[in-house]
Amino acid sequence: MAFSVKYWQNETKLMLNCVCSAGLPFQFTMTEVCKFCDLEVSSCSGTGTCMSNCSRTAICADPSEVCVAIWRNNETGFSIETLCHDPSKSLYGIMLDDYNSSACVMKEKNTTSGMAHFCSCTGKDECNDKLLLSPSEYMKLSYDPLVSVILVSLLPLLVMAIVVVGMFYWYRTYRQRIVSQEWESSIKKRKPKAGGLDCSDACAIMMDDDRSDSSSTHANNLNHNTEPLPIELDQMVGKGRFAQVYKNEKDIFSNTDLRHENILHFLTAEERKVERQYWLITAFHSRGNLQEHLTRNVISWEELKVLGSSLARSVAHLHSDRLPCGRPKVAIVHRDLKSSNILVKNDLTCCLCDFGLGLHLHSSLSVDELANSGQVGTARYMAPEVLEARLNLENIESFKQTDIYSMALVLWEMTSRCEAIGEVKDYEPAYGSKVREHPCVESMKDNVLRDRGRPEIPDTWLRHQGVAMMCATIMECWDHDPEARLTAHCVAERISDMHDEMDKLSSRSSSAEKIPTEDPSLKKTQNPPQGGRVENFLFKHKANDNY
Repeated sequence: MAFSVKYWQNETKLMLNCVCSAGLPFQFTMTEVCKFCDLEVSSCSGTGTCMSNCSRTAICADPSEVCVAIWRNNETGFSIETLCHDPSKSLYGIMLDDYNSSACVMKEKNTTSGMAHFCSCTGKDECNDKLLLSPSEYMKLSYDPLVSVILVSLLPLLVMAIVVVGMFYWYRTYRQRIVSQEWESSIKKRKPKAGGLDCSDACAIMMDDDRSDSSSTHANNLNHNTEPLPIELDQMVGKGRFAQVYKNEKDIFSNTDLRHENILHFLTAEERKVERQYWLITAFHSRGNLQEHLTRNVISWEELKVLGSSLARSVAHLHSDRLPCGRPKVAIVHRDLKSSNILVKNDLTCCLCDFGLGLHLHSSLSVDELANSGQVGTARYMAPEVLEARLNLENIESFKQTDIYSMALVLWEMTSRCEAIGEVKDYEPAYGSKVREHPCVESMKDNVLRDRGRPEIPDTWLRHQGVAMMCATIMECWDHDPEARLTAHCVAERISDMHDEMDKLSSRSSSAEKIPTEDPSLKKTQNPPQGGRVENFLFKHKANDNY
């Protein structure tokens, strides 16, 4: 058999053209050409690119074999071993990988004889002669020049994008500064006179401010621009539960007739489309809500009167159908009165907030529309008729009466933390010892409807004349019969008149500090039935007490 051999030194494979005795040509694939030396001492320190310094080249015996190089660092120094090896078989206890590359990139392996760096390659003669011990070197070798062309082409676009973003940011900052200046100037223009505003002036301002555009970003009179106000968030002091109440609360706040010293001052509303957020921007009161204030502090009798009367005034303003100057207004019911929805101002007066469940009592509302308002509020503070779902929808006053019941529970919480009652226990909400922390409607039905229960008023509370008057008012406000409850205006007048009433009682009593417990005329009022009315208790009602 005669052979004619042609060898391409620079090709990946060695091709032999052979002619057999029969004269039929055939081809077969030869193997890799690799460096093949036993352990050789090397000066390669393990970084960068190194040469094997092997002087022998061999043709691998098996077509499946690839070129391999092994770099070791042991006690005697650095050494390099080059050879041919079948990657399907283990070598020093490890399997070769990444042998399809033409570059010999070293990887650290844990062999049976210790740690060593292996590389395997194919597709290029003596590819295991140049060893890449640093991956960055391999990245440089495999770097496509096309990438640099693309990067250079994109550089002008990148610069333009940065310039556009910078200009947009500058314009946004500039607009916010202009909006802020306009806002401040509009506030200065609306500062009251030094001598104060009379009723007609106040009404004129309210009527002038009664401009709300539901399609604009802001619903109040201070800022009607579409640019967000320059406001930065500092600290989260509270978090709402439901985003759905935003629209209703914004609409109620936007009613300028709501303005009152004991109702949270509304500044503006914003829809931040970028962040997909809806903001109600109001005044900030650092003392927090009433529940937190009562938890931290025991209050004096004077503070109780201030807190109680200011709360009653805020509810009275909500429920009123006329402003102090006589102009008609639409009555509003809160429907979620509780101590956590009442803020405490620096002067220790109450500030009513959170109108997410509030309802405008328009005279045009039908019974069906009122019925669709649903059983809303916090179960602990729900009036009996709300728990039982038997509100008199024919009379819009019934909605106000539910607020009065809730207000009575808040007044009880205030009184329970007043030092005038004697021993003051830790704060607990109304019905705190009778129901769990977050009671459900059914649980409250058992306590309020079935048992006719109310928060406890101990006999010791009634030894203080003022507290006894407060308790009498509270019990009339949480009466089971909605029609028998006092109005918020009546409660506000009673609390403000308590000082005069106490003076009258003091002049008739031998003791100015305590009510004698042995007085038989008072025995039946010391322990009034919970939820019942108190008649002829300590003072007689004024002629206008029950309107």
